[in-house]
Amino acid sequence: MAVELKLKAEIRTDKGKGASRRLRRAKKVPAVLYGGNQEPVSLQLDALQLERLMQEEAFYTQVLTLDLGGKTEQAHVKALQRHPVKPMVLHVDLQRVLADQPLRTPVPLHFVGEEAVAKATGGLVLHEMTQVEVECLPRDIPQFIEVDLSGLGVGQSLHLSDLKLPQGVTIPALALGPDHNLPVASVQAPRGGAEEAAAGEGAEGEA
Repeated sequence: MAVELKLKAEIRTDKGKGASRRLRRAKKVPAVLYGGNQEPVSLQLDALQLERLMQEEAFYTQVLTLDLGGKTEQAHVKALQRHPVKPMVLHVDLQRVLADQPLRTPVPLHFVGEEAVAKATGGLVLHEMTQVEVECLPRDIPQFIEVDLSGLGVGQSLHLSDLKLPQGVTIPALALGPDHNLPVASVQAPRGGAEEAAAGEGAEGEA
């Protein structure tokens, strides 16, 4: 069952490093909401609720509903500032989402068919990417993009242009030219298999 991506937020009036430290001691996380042709608003989020939502893959890609004391805003996570040592979030950047304006967001890749490749070829599947940035209207954001690897052979790769995208979804990188059509996954021969093949060729040459 899909988790409701709803986040309670309060307007934050105190600013500065000292105010942010006091917020964190109170289990709050400073944040800012910007964009949408409106002025930025400083917010504070509940740290425990934020931690729970961050465990959901969709939190980083889908549209969130911010509950601002009865008023709601649609927003998207643009950046998270994490503590360099402690497992805590120091600050969150949120961007307002407008229904009629496209946005760019990373979407996770879900790979299928790896077992079939291994069984058919004995090759090793390498994931060159785990997510890809897409552009689309908010309503068209996919939860993930499925990548079928079952047709790949040893020495072959699957590229960005090979991905099957939902209607209305594009990959901005592909508009930049062929050099940006990067590999998503590839199949390589097992290291031992490559060494054995080289040894076999050497033996044939000596014979």
